[in-house]
Amino acid sequence: MTVPTDFTTFMRNYQDMVYSTAARLTGNETQAEDIAQEVFIKAHEHWDSLRGSPTAGGWLKTVATNMSINHIQRYKKRWSFFSDLVHRDDEGEEKQVEFAAPDTFFSGVDSSERREWSERALEKLPPHQRVPLVLFHFEDMPYDEIARKLGVSLSKVKTDILRAREALAKILVRSGASHEAFQS
Repeated sequence: MTVPTDFTTFMRNYQDMVYSTAARLTGNETQAEDIAQEVFIKAHEHWDSLRGSPTAGGWLKTVATNMSINHIQRYKKRWSFFSDLVHRDDEGEEKQVEFAAPDTFFSGVDSSERREWSERALEKLPPHQRVPLVLFHFEDMPYDEIARKLGVSLSKVKTDILRAREALAKILVRSGASHEAFQS
């Protein structure tokens, strides 16, 4: 996308991406609107360097991600991080958390319906699960970078993402998205 020369057009071109990034991370539409507004205020402050930049979209996405994470850490209840918590079975072996839904869970469902179901289910996850899951799957951020951004251990990030996947599948099933309904 070529970057427009006027700020209003620039903002319109990127507003959906900025808002959806914030909404996925915060799980709250009102907070996402506030964050999007803050992102564009910051963009306006940097307009001279963004005006002709082909990487303006990436800059906005990074700012939206960082502001969302900062918002969650500042205004949400403080998370209890148990960084070294390891779940072990009766024999002392690490317990694997299985993803409750197979890869075919959404087959046969159009992408807009799938996106709507997923977005609603994401909103129901607690922040300590939703944020790393969104950063990993939607922002393509590696585990170690997520751990650094959130200030937690790598094992905490991996555990939270696994638990988030499991919880997301349960939410989808409870909301009426039975596995059979998604079979082609």
